[in-house]
Amino acid sequence: MAAQAPTLQVPKDADLLQAQSDLWRHSLCYMTSTGLRCAIKLGIPTAIHHLGGVTSLLDLITALSIPPAKLPFLRRLMRMLVTTGVFVKADSGPEGTELFRLNALSSILVEGVDADEHHCQTSFVLAATSSHYLEASLGLADCGPPPSPFEEVHGAPLLDEKTASICPELDKLVIEGVEAHDNLGIGTIMRECHDLFKGLESLTDYCGGDGTTARAIAKAHPHLKCNVLDLPKVIEKAPAHDVINFVAGDMFHTIPPAQTVMLKLVLLHWDDEDCVKILAQCKKAIPSREEGGKIIIIEVLVDPSLGPVIYESQVLFDVVMMTVTKGGQRDENSWAEIFKKAGFSDYKIVKKLGARAVFEVYP
Repeated sequence: MAAQAPTLQVPKDADLLQAQSDLWRHSLCYMTSTGLRCAIKLGIPTAIHHLGGVTSLLDLITALSIPPAKLPFLRRLMRMLVTTGVFVKADSGPEGTELFRLNALSSILVEGVDADEHHCQTSFVLAATSSHYLEASLGLADCGPPPSPFEEVHGAPLLDEKTASICPELDKLVIEGVEAHDNLGIGTIMRECHDLFKGLESLTDYCGGDGTTARAIAKAHPHLKCNVLDLPKVIEKAPAHDVINFVAGDMFHTIPPAQTVMLKLVLLHWDDEDCVKILAQCKKAIPSREEGGKIIIIEVLVDPSLGPVIYESQVLFDVVMMTVTKGGQRDENSWAEIFKKAGFSDYKIVKKLGARAVFEVYP
């Protein structure tokens, strides 16, 4: 005879109503992502920037060449994007006109601006909200050992030579998005961790993309010889540079020797076993600790003590990586175990910066 199910305790009135509101929020929060995608597709952040950083809806629809009949749609979209923290309502204009302005989040979505430390994140958002990502996430219930849901659904891995066979536009967006995402904050890291590159003579930027980070480091430390290692399809598009040595190769086997190898938001794409293999190869490329050898790792460090907003973003990012790659985000214990298995003797956390941490790992 089957065991009798326990009696379900129905929530109290207030809790029941709150539960329904929470259910709406969780079930419909994809509209936050699609609304953000819509804002980028319409060019709203860039338009507000060109309008002086603050605008009314009437000025905005004029700048965007949107028919006036769509004003109610735009008003409701902007209300949601303000509520979710993408834009900010400014003090009212003449006769109580609604005004909207950029904040830190929407400012990194402004396109066409050539300025130090501005790395536009629109490609990252467009890739993350693409139908390819969303279709993969619908397979999350079947998630298990490799391949990832992304590869299972689309027949090829993300960030792979085969990705372009799925959709060339997606492949381009992902590469541009990863580069912009990974380069964001390098200026902050160099200011906050000013001794990180002190005394170094050479550095290899592992998966260094188009060399943006390496150029920033070389500019601040002109004596430092910098190599950039990445896939051939990335290196062939990198702009030439007098100081930076670009190397195209197999990143599991070909690592240019240097006093330091730097991995910036690389290991999150790989499972623990591959992380150990990568770091073991990096260890072979550097001298002993006594000779100044070290690995610099800049990665997400999952930590609830950072507060609910950052911690939630870390956990969401972890599930995304589980969905589209073999990788994920890790806490300090997980990182320590990987460093040990790769043959390193010690490590230290130089600095925690937002959701990321800067590690020095020693042979």
